Amino acid sequence: MQRRSIALAALLLPVATAAAGQGFGSIFFYTTETGADGQTRVEWVGSAMIWLLIALSVVNVSMMGVLWSVNRRRRILPERFAGRVEGLIEAGSDAEAVQLVCAEASDYSLVLRSALEQAGAGHAAMLRAAEQAGEEAAVRRFRRLEWLNVLGQVSPMIGLFGTVYGMIVAFQTIAGTGGNADPVMLASGIGTALVTTFWGLLIAIPALSAYAAIRNTVDAATLECVRRVERAIARFRPAM
Repeated sequence: MQRRSIALAALLLPVATAAAGQGFGSIFFYTTETGADGQTRVEWVGSAMIWLLIALSVVNVSMMGVLWSVNRRRRILPERFAGRVEGLIEAGSDAEAVQLVCAEASDYSLVLRSALEQAGAGHAAMLRAAEQAGEEAAVRRFRRLEWLNVLGQVSPMIGLFGTVYGMIVAFQTIAGTGGNADPVMLASGIGTALVTTFWGLLIAIPALSAYAAIRNTVDAATLECVRRVERAIARFRPAM
């Protein structure tokens, strides 16, 4: 255990040494390397991976905002509108209810319209149409949400790629100097390894959390849409 602690400290020492002389930007937004001549240069491969992850983080934030907005519960099931339409159906004003749902764009309207279009085929056909329309509406929303899931899954892999690349650079530096590498020369590889991992996780954690939260909202709201439509069309059930 003590040997592992010493080895870990030896690996982190270059990063701490480099960070002491670098600003915030040179730590988290690009990496530098120090050559044998003592000159410090931008390490382009590691920096490119960091910039790619930063670009993906911007895409991630934008995507989360858009998907959260278009998949809000009221976009799927507008409560006031649903109550108004259900009141019309209960009062027997089916034609007016159809006009309203045809002019409204929520998933609730789609499910109810699909059910009412099958009114001539009987109550059982209306139920099947409502359930099918609800499933199709949910699948369409899940398909768009899947991009967020893909981003959350891929970004840690890009970060891991940067980690592997950074460690290869660090070990090549050690091998090239016969095991006597200056800690500052190792900072580039180890810094790339840690920073790319940082950005990959910074993307993945919010992306996967938002994906799960939005998906649950869509699932619950769509299910309630179908249930409310089933209750609304109950009066079409044949008398026993």
